[in-house]
Amino acid sequence: MSTLDLDHLRQWIGCEEVKAELVTAALVDRFKATFDQAGEVKDGDPAPIMIHLCLAPPTAPTASLGPDGHPARGGFLPPVPLPRRMWAGGAFTFHDEIRVGELVTRRSTIRDVSVKEGRTGTLCFVTVDHRIDSAGRLVIEERQDIVYRNVDAPASTAGGTKKTPEPAPHGAHRVQINPSAALLFRYSALTFNGHRIHYDNPYVREEEAYPGLIVHGPLQATGLVQFAERIRGKRPVKFDFRSLSPLFDVADFTLNAAEGGDGLKLWTAYVDGPVAMEARASW
Repeated sequence: MSTLDLDHLRQWIGCEEVKAELVTAALVDRFKATFDQAGEVKDGDPAPIMIHLCLAPPTAPTASLGPDGHPARGGFLPPVPLPRRMWAGGAFTFHDEIRVGELVTRRSTIRDVSVKEGRTGTLCFVTVDHRIDSAGRLVIEERQDIVYRNVDAPASTAGGTKKTPEPAPHGAHRVQINPSAALLFRYSALTFNGHRIHYDNPYVREEEAYPGLIVHGPLQATGLVQFAERIRGKRPVKFDFRSLSPLFDVADFTLNAAEGGDGLKLWTAYVDGPVAMEARASW
């Protein structure tokens, strides 16, 4: 059973944080270069979709980072005493475009904190709502789902054998992505993310016992939103996603899309592997 003090952690519900950053042409240039997007940038141009995830990131001093590169627990987010933190899912509603040269303000609020006992052990979920304004206009509403878990969670099923996941289908639209160390490092730099699992290969293999560098959840989500935008020729109004399994830099992965109702079903997967992230975009 969980030894977490849930009553203590739930005291963070309702906590707010406000951060702001100017969207510069230089930042947009770096974002576009990371995702191999061409074109010059000038003030007043629409900024690329999902660039808001790179704005006003936490800026903890280097000396305060833990051995994994994460900031110390506490502050805005509750101090959940479980060692591994992951971006489990979320949802975006896109109301308007962010434009280069505008001041973007993010107001974040802790909506909920909950604990569950599952097949993989104790899980603590923290839900955060973000309201993003650009030059005073509401541009994005976001729900962020964060999950915390133990390091040595069991991977087997109740029967004692590990279940082999089903291979993901091939989407009607499909592109292959190379999760190079340069791509992962550049995205970590864009988001000022010091978590070593994304750029430090000796650490991730020797300390975390992973087979390789982990592809960021936000990077996968960004790739899927961009893919949906390219397919339909305009940005979606809504996008929601859920992470199911990690992707490592040991093999290429794919972005997939298929028609589904009034929108697109989207997912990431290794070329012939299981679904890693599933999502839906609608217009």
